[in-house]
Amino acid sequence: MALIKPVNGVLPHMGKNCYLAENATVVGDVVMGDDCSVWFTAVVRGDVNAIRMGNKVNVQDGAVIHCTYQTAPTTIGNNVSIGHRAIVHGCTIHDNVLVGMGAIIMDHAVVEENVLIAAGAIVLEKTRLESGHIYAGVPARKVKSLSPEQFQHYIERIANNYVMYADWFREE
Repeated sequence: MALIKPVNGVLPHMGKNCYLAENATVVGDVVMGDDCSVWFTAVVRGDVNAIRMGNKVNVQDGAVIHCTYQTAPTTIGNNVSIGHRAIVHGCTIHDNVLVGMGAIIMDHAVVEENVLIAAGAIVLEKTRLESGHIYAGVPARKVKSLSPEQFQHYIERIANNYVMYADWFREE
């Protein structure tokens, strides 16, 4: 069973049909929407500030979601995939975003809707990523527009697949 702990009397709250892997950690002021999943060794740490996640958010293996004390909560919209070993810290991510494996998003960054952040990209503090584009590199820079086909293939497909994957583990 996942490690779910209160911090300062505040217990995480999960919506309907959420899946937490046995060694996932979710602590403190965390609110998840419906159909979310937190995978193996992932950590969602709402100990120093609030973390809010919409519906159909998947936090993949080894990813870390955290925030900064008193200055930078973390807000994640709907239909968002946080790739393996990514770090999402004290930022705002709008709907329909894919955060690639190993990417890092720093405090006060804002990721608008319909964005793909490439694996290994680093989004610096207070950076704003514009809707409809792919960002890559260190620091992350706009590399090209995101076509409707790419959006559907990468972002929607992955978010929907993780709801299906979670069902596989619930059936065991």
